[in-house]
Amino acid sequence: MPSAAIPPPTFAPPWYLQQGLAMTLYASLWSSQHWQASLQDPQPPYQELIFRGAHDVPIFAWMAVPPGARATIIGTYGITGTLDNQWFLQILGRKAYARGYAVVLFDWRAHGQTAQLSPALTSDGLYEGPDFVHIAQHAQQLGCPSPFWFTGYSLGGQLALWGIQAAQTMDMAIADEIGGGAVICPNLDANRSLTYLVQQPLGRYIERAIARNLKALAWEIDQAHPGALDPAAIERANSIQGFDQELVIGPLGFESVQAYYEASCPLRFLSDLQRPTLILYAADDPLFDPDVIIDLQTLCAHNDQLTLWLTRQGGHVGYVAGLQSQRHHQDPDPWWAWNRILEWWDTQMPNLAQI
Repeated sequence: MPSAAIPPPTFAPPWYLQQGLAMTLYASLWSSQHWQASLQDPQPPYQELIFRGAHDVPIFAWMAVPPGARATIIGTYGITGTLDNQWFLQILGRKAYARGYAVVLFDWRAHGQTAQLSPALTSDGLYEGPDFVHIAQHAQQLGCPSPFWFTGYSLGGQLALWGIQAAQTMDMAIADEIGGGAVICPNLDANRSLTYLVQQPLGRYIERAIARNLKALAWEIDQAHPGALDPAAIERANSIQGFDQELVIGPLGFESVQAYYEASCPLRFLSDLQRPTLILYAADDPLFDPDVIIDLQTLCAHNDQLTLWLTRQGGHVGYVAGLQSQRHHQDPDPWWAWNRILEWWDTQMPNLAQI
């Protein structure tokens, strides 16, 4: 049965989170401080490891393998953060490990401990996609079982989609062991969505906050790797586009930020993905241009390897379920998106065994 045949589940937030911006702010400001109280599953016994990504870039990761693990989940987070503070990714790690999955969570390029190990900057998937595949290869050598599933949310979702695409194009034996992936609210078109974001007062505030974090990342890289970055360029990087203009596109060989965003846009290759891929996307996501949804629906309708669960509500990487929704799905906690993704992965395992 192709993955697209699975009907979309229902999502119902609490009454006070029925608007996308409210959900997004609640998840960011409240859930980030209180998430541990909602979970029954403890932190997995992670090992701290250094994998080697594309071009031999060192990638810092946490890995945990439960007894009798049946598959491996490899994931990362969004545009800023570290493994230590990305609570939403840590929720996945706890729930997946308790469910019998091996887990590898990593700091992607220019983030967290990976930034301390290497001055390699972000590439919005162009190199991070191959990083996913290299991590899978090394994880298998360390005892993680196949199939390997890639995941992420927001910009991390874009990176995971590039990982699935890389598994189809890279000449590596591990590529055949990549089952596919599942992503939450992935960034799909930076050109459109950044333009949309800064047209709104609150969006401009969010954009500036993200830009400050990116600038802080650059200064951390400059301190850890003196001479790797131009301090004057870091000073000029006062927006998301400015960060990419000043620090990213030159080494990657792009003449403009717009050309870079077009090249890294996942919409270009979604129709070519031939591994089961689940995309959770909220129609009320306040960070992304709503017009992207039309393209996403069209692409998913013409590729039976793509499963799109488009929900009316959910915000940007929120998906905090109300009590009625939790009872309906028999969920032990409000983390609707990870609960549905884990169930989806469970259904895909027998399908892969039949191929």
